[in-house]
Amino acid sequence: MIGVPWRDPWIAARNRLLSSPVFQRWAADFPLTRGVARRRAQGLFDLVAGFVYSQTLSACVRLGLLDILAQGPQRTEELAAILGLPTDSAERLLGAAAGLELVERAGRGRYALGPQGAALRGNAGLGLMIEHHQHLYADLADSVGLLRGKGAAPSIASSGEGGLAAYWPYATSDTPGATGVREVGPYSALMAATQPTVAADILKAYPVRRHRRLLDIGGGEGAFLAAAGAHAPQLKLSLFDLPAVTMRARARLERVGLMDRAELFAGDFLADPLPVGADLMTLIRILHDHSDEGVLKLLTAVRKVLPADGALLIAEPMSGAPNPDRISDVYFAFYLLAMGRGRARTPTELFEFLRQAGFRRMRRLRTRTPFLLRAILARP
Repeated sequence: MIGVPWRDPWIAARNRLLSSPVFQRWAADFPLTRGVARRRAQGLFDLVAGFVYSQTLSACVRLGLLDILAQGPQRTEELAAILGLPTDSAERLLGAAAGLELVERAGRGRYALGPQGAALRGNAGLGLMIEHHQHLYADLADSVGLLRGKGAAPSIASSGEGGLAAYWPYATSDTPGATGVREVGPYSALMAATQPTVAADILKAYPVRRHRRLLDIGGGEGAFLAAAGAHAPQLKLSLFDLPAVTMRARARLERVGLMDRAELFAGDFLADPLPVGADLMTLIRILHDHSDEGVLKLLTAVRKVLPADGALLIAEPMSGAPNPDRISDVYFAFYLLAMGRGRARTPTELFEFLRQAGFRRMRRLRTRTPFLLRAILARP
């Protein structure tokens, strides 16, 4: 037992007990453990059935079922005709969706929008995320092969159904600056659509009004910049991203009337110098897309141009380690693997990168949804 952590024997004993069919039956019958046993059994089955749940959700979104029911309850037969499904298939889908609270039974053979379905419709970005998950599912068809670096299952990859790396063309490109306007369209639109909730959370967590100029690095179509500009009318705005992306940002900022306060800079933030003059720089969902080497290189570049009174705001999904987190340590771990690079890091890891880059004062910021987004403020 020399050198074995003190918890090891306890973990081994616990696992022997939980693996015992005799103990499982006893726990399910004993009044004081019955509730825990049932929750454990339900949780285990949820792990087994999770893919079916996600495909039920995908079918509802792709068929537009939630949008239809948002107009009011409908009979099964009517829904079957609208969705282009046989009645028994529609009934099967509706029953499954009701089990997930996406829809709910409204009596007399009718179905209405459920609480989870209503919440999903309130976040337009989630619908786009769900639709683009077909690429992730294809890559995960052979999860062991993906872990071994073999990519998506050959049969699926050749069908053209999958490939997150292809969906995010800059991820594995040696020359991301050469990515064309058409190529950046899908991922730019997706990031912009999922930005409103993220922006609201960030602007609640940190008062950007106290700064003179904001530079959003890797700012995409300018969705966060537009939100910050509306939130702080005196704030001057800057954005740095790939040439093809800044063209899309210009169109967005012109639509919302902010181009008179904004400057757009085109380049590759891992290869080109960053613009000077901003006393607040932001990296919104950027670092987790890159390797450790890329993270340190980018943070060092930021520190080089950040003034003494400036600040860097980092906001992205972060790992919950040593306490496991389902979203960052499960979902984002495999999502980023399929995409081709990057990982969700702990705040402690990011603090160390910041120190290596020359930052001296760092602190975490409180966010509304830390399971989706955490934030760090760093100063020279």
